[in-house]
Amino acid sequence: MNMILNGRDYSSFVASLEKAGLSISEQQLEQFDLYFQMLIEKNKVMNLTAITEFEDVLCKHFLDSVSIYHLFADGILTAQDFSKGRLVDLGTGAGFPGIPLKILFPELRVTLMDSLNKRIVFLQEVIDALHLTSIDAVHGRAEDLARNKLYREQFDFCVSRAVANISTLSEYCLPFVKVGGAFISYKSDQSEEELSKGGRAISILGGQVKHVSHFTLDNSDLGRALIYIEKEKSTAKKYPRKAGTPSKEPLS
Repeated sequence: MNMILNGRDYSSFVASLEKAGLSISEQQLEQFDLYFQMLIEKNKVMNLTAITEFEDVLCKHFLDSVSIYHLFADGILTAQDFSKGRLVDLGTGAGFPGIPLKILFPELRVTLMDSLNKRIVFLQEVIDALHLTSIDAVHGRAEDLARNKLYREQFDFCVSRAVANISTLSEYCLPFVKVGGAFISYKSDQSEEELSKGGRAISILGGQVKHVSHFTLDNSDLGRALIYIEKEKSTAKKYPRKAGTPSKEPLS
């Protein structure tokens, strides 16, 4: 397989996936490359990411997004079960982690959600250009969308790389997850104190922390954590609270 596309070398990325027991086709690699091109081009006229150097995007966006494979290695999930699920990426921004996950796991059904419509327009352009299917991009605030019966407790997985404390994120994310599903939060490796403070909020919202995967991103010194919060019971209808409240007054 050709790992150099348009002068960009993807061999380290492919090696990381292979080390984790995951395979990637040339077509999937071409989708990643086109996504990179579109991201950098659009970023010239719209603030999507501060990370623009190819090697940095490869590591800090692409590899980080698909690092969910660490949960496979830890025995929390299997790649097969994950790929058959329905996933919502809340506060997706430029499409992370949702689009890289969709490229790597084509059978995964994905909904990308963001509160900024121009991001959603860009994401739809990416979806069309990459010929992705069973994926949609939805504009709206989490507080509003979580009250819509089309989305509330309809997903096997909710993922988010958003920068917020775990109590706030759980109030935004857990209402989307069906009982038996999970909210998977992408965090830095320094999340223990935040997690200990957020335990009661997670419980109130129907979740329980089942596992935390700690790892260092390949080809970097970046410590990361994946917090796996299982949904054990339905979230009370009063959550999430009205717009802005979860971030201003986190549950404790």
